[in-house]
Amino acid sequence: MELNLTMIKTKRFSYKWLSIYSASLMAIILSLCSVSLAFANDEPSPEIPANKIKLFLTSPERDVGYTVGDILTRKIRLEVQKPYCLIPTTLPIAGYERRYKNQVTGIEVRKISHSEESNASSHTYTINIEYQVFTTGPTAKPVALPAEVIKFQGAKKDDIVQYTIPSFRFRVSPLAVFGAVKIEYDMSTFNPPLLLQTYPEKQKLVACLTTLALSLIGLLYILGSRAWMPLMGRPFANAARTLKKLKTNEDGVRQGISRIHQALNTTAKTSVFNDSTDLFCRENPKFKPLENELKRFFEMSHAVFFDTQHQSSNHEKNMLWLRTFCRQCRDCERGLIPNLKSTEALKK
Repeated sequence: MELNLTMIKTKRFSYKWLSIYSASLMAIILSLCSVSLAFANDEPSPEIPANKIKLFLTSPERDVGYTVGDILTRKIRLEVQKPYCLIPTTLPIAGYERRYKNQVTGIEVRKISHSEESNASSHTYTINIEYQVFTTGPTAKPVALPAEVIKFQGAKKDDIVQYTIPSFRFRVSPLAVFGAVKIEYDMSTFNPPLLLQTYPEKQKLVACLTTLALSLIGLLYILGSRAWMPLMGRPFANAARTLKKLKTNEDGVRQGISRIHQALNTTAKTSVFNDSTDLFCRENPKFKPLENELKRFFEMSHAVFFDTQHQSSNHEKNMLWLRTFCRQCRDCERGLIPNLKSTEALKK
């Protein structure tokens, strides 16, 4: 009510009317104060018994890295035993922005929806709340989705209880950095750790390990004498293993020459003699680099078995040459290039 005192002339203004207006104004002020005190002194409802309610809460997966405008969603599922039932008017209101100590928190309820399922003994309420961030700062700062207080009504009208959904604390980062920032002076506990990109290093590591594995396999293939890999159980590979076990004497040299003859015949699928080495090399081109060595082998074989007058007494040198020659033949049957320097050194 607006009172225009200028319309009342001073001479005609009476003390009676002034008392009436003063009393009415005082009554209005007292009524407003009583209402404010009533709201200020409104005590919260008692908590619902713990055995009457179950909470299943799904909060955002991360708690850092949010900026102004981001939306966070919480899914709340409450299983409440009867006779308690939800009071829908106590749910958060869309568009309501919470305050803390009369200051805007910067978190607003953007959207809310709820559904209800009932059975013989309980009610199940599913509440989806979307919050939007409207706060920022020069550095990362902590904020929180508020703790929501939801009330339930029991069997009686005045049997009102409440349940508090816990808050969710997270960090809001600025959209841009203000000024020059040195990372060593900005190691805030609210900043997420800096992660190194390990993908290029992983690629290099895999490439190095693959190269190492292939190198080891190739080395075993070249130097190995066992038959556990393809092309490693051929005749000359078996002969090389046999020659390693022979003694370095005349009998050992004879057995070694016989073993190499057997490997040659198995490879050629026919008997190989001194005058058929050219044919053997043409039919088995892998042995072409050893054409001269084959001729020397047949000369040694003829001297050991048939030329008794010119037999060499240096059995150790002969056995060493046979073993080297057999390894060269083994390399040829595996498709490798033999090392001829080893036998040339033994000729001297």
